[in-house]
Amino acid sequence: MGINQMVSPKEQAIMLLLMVISLAISAVSAATECSTVTGLASSCSTFITYGSPDPFPGSPCCDAMMSLNVIADSTDNRRLICRCMMGLITTYNPNATAIATLSGSCGVSLGFTIDPNTDCSS
Repeated sequence: MGINQMVSPKEQAIMLLLMVISLAISAVSAATECSTVTGLASSCSTFITYGSPDPFPGSPCCDAMMSLNVIADSTDNRRLICRCMMGLITTYNPNATAIATLSGSCGVSLGFTIDPNTDCSS
């Protein structure tokens, strides 16, 4: 019997939310790394891969974008998050538009535009 059979979808969502909050707290107290950004963005994998369903405030994807916003509390962290997001766009190029719209769909401003042409150093 796998873990998914023992845990209800609601419990899975709660565990995911707690994990996102935990990642955000640990990332704020330590240097942000792309693995943190990628981990948070993975909450949006269905949207990134298929373009639907659209993320909405309160969804795990938007909670992850809110966590990125919390982490983006300094110029250095914003630049690093920007570089990581640009890396995701490069890696998942066919899905670049979906990645670029994530924060806006969730009503979150990360302090930079998620776009393949964004200069993260400024």
